Amino acid sequence: MKEALETAIKNLPDNPGVYQFLDDAGRVLYVGKAKNLKNRVRSYFAGKSSSYRIELMVAKAADIEFIITTSEIEALVLENNLIKKLKPRYNISLKDDKTYPYIKVTSELYPRIYPTRKVLKDGAQYFGPYTDVKSMRAALRMITQLFKIRSCKLPLSPETIKAGKYKVCLDYHIKKCDAPCVGYQSQDAYSTTVHQVTKLLKGKIEELIKDFKIGMNTASQELQFEKAADYRDKLTKLQAFSEKQKIVSDDETDRDIVAFALEGKDVSCSILNIRAGKLIGKKELQIQNSSQESLEEITAAFIKQFYIDFIDIPEEIITEAEPAENEEIIELLKFRSGKKIKIITPKRGDLKSLLDMSKENAALQLREIQLQKVKKEGNIPYTLAALQRDLYLKKLPRHIECFDISNLQGTDTVASMVVFVDGKPKKSLYRKFAIKTVSGPDDFASMEEVITRRYTRLKEQGDPLPDLIMVDGGKGQLSTAIYALRLLGLKNFEIIGLAKRLEEVFLPRDPEPVLIPKTSSALRLLQQVRDEAHRFAITFHRLKRSKRTFTTELLQINGIGEKLAIKLLTELGSVKEIESASLEKLASVIGEKKATLIYNYFHVKE
Repeated sequence: MKEALETAIKNLPDNPGVYQFLDDAGRVLYVGKAKNLKNRVRSYFAGKSSSYRIELMVAKAADIEFIITTSEIEALVLENNLIKKLKPRYNISLKDDKTYPYIKVTSELYPRIYPTRKVLKDGAQYFGPYTDVKSMRAALRMITQLFKIRSCKLPLSPETIKAGKYKVCLDYHIKKCDAPCVGYQSQDAYSTTVHQVTKLLKGKIEELIKDFKIGMNTASQELQFEKAADYRDKLTKLQAFSEKQKIVSDDETDRDIVAFALEGKDVSCSILNIRAGKLIGKKELQIQNSSQESLEEITAAFIKQFYIDFIDIPEEIITEAEPAENEEIIELLKFRSGKKIKIITPKRGDLKSLLDMSKENAALQLREIQLQKVKKEGNIPYTLAALQRDLYLKKLPRHIECFDISNLQGTDTVASMVVFVDGKPKKSLYRKFAIKTVSGPDDFASMEEVITRRYTRLKEQGDPLPDLIMVDGGKGQLSTAIYALRLLGLKNFEIIGLAKRLEEVFLPRDPEPVLIPKTSSALRLLQQVRDEAHRFAITFHRLKRSKRTFTTELLQINGIGEKLAIKLLTELGSVKEIESASLEKLASVIGEKKATLIYNYFHVKE
């Protein structure tokens, strides 16, 4: 252990707080919080960590800094603020979360409402973030249509209004503002309007409809017909907006449905916002998962970072996996919102269906992220990068060659080689092999022959080896192929085996298969390559068997060769059909001279 690190650990207090691991250059590697700083930090050095990410971080750590807090909740809040600010390499963090826009309701006497990308601790209310700018603009447009909110930046106060410092502007004349600047609208009336706006932004549409109905009836009873008509028009617009929202729940519980799609370091998150039983919106976010942590860790990090600044935290957060530090997170949300929050992981029912819907949205977003990566990396499929990562390859597997052996009860053994370039089949490079040196059903010996023949030729021609060699089979097939390559004196080759039964991927010098998630695009590519090799081998095997089975009698006819026999079989279907065909029919296929030979063979008896 480094001296500075050892000294720092000795001086750690027993208080709650936040600690930071630093590397030799003073860069923050990791930020964590603790109920007891001394005990928590010492635990990193007590034994082997269950997380490879943490082991790697501890190995790079050169010093520790800490900040004492008065409570564990305060430490949790500070931890998340520091993660957002510093973005340490070994913490899971929201990607570019600060760039998403919010709708701000200022804390002024006569609040203003406008979009912003900066969240400040200024007493204002912030609604968002809006990951889709269109949905934010739609919300602002609805506010403009329904409510009269001032658009000016005047510093209004009772004194300035009373002194008559301001004059009405165009917004008053076109009925977009009731001119609180000159005292035409009271502070209470304006505050009521702002309160209604916040209901709209929180998705409390039904409450707002009730408010408008009450306002319309009251105005009508007081014979304020113009005001009643204004409420009526607002009601029409609001009800039309409400009808567009999908009803997804019988109860009126406010929920966020949070789901993730992950592959490697990329994680996409989809949040369905349900308010009063209606689906009112969707958010999409990207998360940087540099150390490829578990779904539980990702869920915990996301909830802490995303909801810490929220004013309107829903009553329930529905997740696919229970987050790590679940109880602490619930306490944090309670501390931030002042109400009891539930985190639920449903196994069945309507909530599970909603979670599946959210997960599908996350998967679509992840594919879009990968598409953008492809464009940036010069049209090289992201799948190849995922395959390189999952198989620990030294270079991108742009050129893949895959071999498959096919036989039926030990007869007519053949092999195929298919080639994929940049993730797509290159059929002009496919090769088929009739096994020459092996008798009987010996797939291992057949694989050795094919690998030897293919790469002997490649070696003689001076051509480079493919980026990845793949054999259809498990450990035995792989070992045979490696043996053949080494006999040829080849080195620095990359090779794997893909077993059919459990879709297990085997690597050289590793007795256990590599576990690639079944949803991984890398595994899907391997399966596609393997299946194509199998299809090509089966096609060749059937052709060879059909030649042996069906052309035997035709080849006994003097003057009839293999190509002519295959042509007849292709056209007429079987030897029996050829035998019963007329001379004219045969002549139309192979010409009169050859047709006469075949017709006489079947019909003229000596």
